[in-house]
Formats: sequence, structure tokens, C-alpha cells
Amino acid sequence: MDVSSSNAEGPKAVRPCRFALQPSNPFVVDEHVPAVCTFPKSVRLRKRADFVRLSVSIDKLVAKGFLVVWQVNDLLQPRLGVTVSKKVGCAVTRSRVKRYIREVFRHNRLLLPSVDMNVIARRESATMDFHSVLRELEKAFRHIGKSPCSKVLRSL
Repeated sequence: MDVSSSNAEGPKAVRPCRFALQPSNPFVVDEHVPAVCTFPKSVRLRKRADFVRLSVSIDKLVAKGFLVVWQVNDLLQPRLGVTVSKKVGCAVTRSRVKRYIREVFRHNRLLLPSVDMNVIARRESATMDFHSVLRELEKAFRHIGKSPCSKVLRSL
């Protein structure tokens, strides 16, 4: 068998690169993933100064397994920071809790006001499944922006 007769040197079929194509809808990143359901860097708290500023905030919500500290920002969108200490568990457990928190935020970020929030996981979050995390964080997210003296807030 002659190597020169193989298809390796022949003309290749031109296939369009999926990444070179621009989506027809600017709100769709992929065919099945809307851009509003992504987690870009612009909606993350990334600087230490942002976390320090939030640590002195008086706006706090307590949910089962989590503490949510928030403060109004000047941006047009909410931003999320996640804090999971080693007290929660091993690296695998901490990563799983962080993934759950980011996923809940990703699906609810359009419903949130323009705030910077830091979700601090507590020890009991390590034993929670995704649906429990979803229920508790959605409950907390509903109260962001309301008065801390509200009767509704005390019933979390």
C-alpha cells in the first residue's frame, strides 16, 4: 500500500469552525445555553477589596447552612462572591458546595437587584444536596433588598 495514495495529502473537506461563527441572537452563546444563564467574570466578586467592603456590611441574611452578606452596588447587575472555609470539609466537598451556589445564582441572577453579595457556606451546607441548597438560597435571595426589620425576614 502506497502512503502517497492515502487521503492525508488529498483535499480536505472544509468544515466551518463553530467558534468562528457569530450567533444570530446576541443573547444566545450556544444553541442551548442562553447568555443570561452563564457566569461571566463581570458577575463575580474577584478583588479582595470587594470582599472586605462586604464584610463590614450590615445587610445580612441567614439561611440554613449559609450566611448571605450583601450591599447595593452601582452596576446594573448583581455580583456573587463565594466563601467556603476548610471547616466545611475536604476540597471535594468545598468544590461541590461552591458549584451548587454558583448554579443557584446563575439561574436567579436576573431576579436579583443590583447588589454585591457574598455567600458564606457553613458546616451544615456540606451535607445538603442540590435541591436543599436551591431551596435555602432562593429563600434568602427573595429577601435581598428588603428591610431587616421585616416580619417576613424573621421567618426564614
